[in-house]
Amino acid sequence: MSWHLFTVFFITTFFISATPGPNMLLAFQYGLNYGVKRTLWTLAGLSLGLFILLLSTLLGLDVISRQSPWLLDIIKVIGALYLIYLGVVSWRDTGDSSGLIEDAEEMSADIASAQETITATISNWHLFRTGIWVSLSNPKAILFFAAFFPKFINFAAPLWSQYALLTLGFFLSESIWQLIYTLGGKKLAGWLDVGNRLTWLNRTCGVIFILIAIALLVEVASTF
Repeated sequence: MSWHLFTVFFITTFFISATPGPNMLLAFQYGLNYGVKRTLWTLAGLSLGLFILLLSTLLGLDVISRQSPWLLDIIKVIGALYLIYLGVVSWRDTGDSSGLIEDAEEMSADIASAQETITATISNWHLFRTGIWVSLSNPKAILFFAAFFPKFINFAAPLWSQYALLTLGFFLSESIWQLIYTLGGKKLAGWLDVGNRLTWLNRTCGVIFILIAIALLVEVASTF
């Protein structure tokens, strides 16, 4: 993999990771509730859950690329259509339905109600398990990985070195934004909730999704 391609990958994942999805909302709310130091346990759980989903996806792509190359083209087309769908949804998401603080509090309440017992003193192990649970409870992540990563993988070259580099870049961007959401707290939420800032962040990600989808479709068409 060239450094130019890796740079494009990192920049796109950095923008996508900035959007306030479940992982970022959890980091934000727990940072407010439990402080930065203890929320690091939750961030570790989020990262482990994401790693499990990503590893499962990459292993599947590896097997398919070696045993059924034609199926890989089908996955790319389906992935491109899914990215177009995500792009349209992101573009239309104005972020006006509720503020980030309200979203984070609602998510925190849902998590609390789903746990068997919530004690007055939450253990570090509990924070860690909650992070894993939130990551693994989002099966859409597998669809996203399967749709997004193939554009940046050269399946004719050794794969595992590419997997390692892409995984490193993805987790670097995710970790940076998880820390920003944890540390930023209400300041970040207040900044994004002002005017159209969150809307334009969503629209930027929507454009990125659609551009990658077009590139995938062109790549598949060029093989015929």
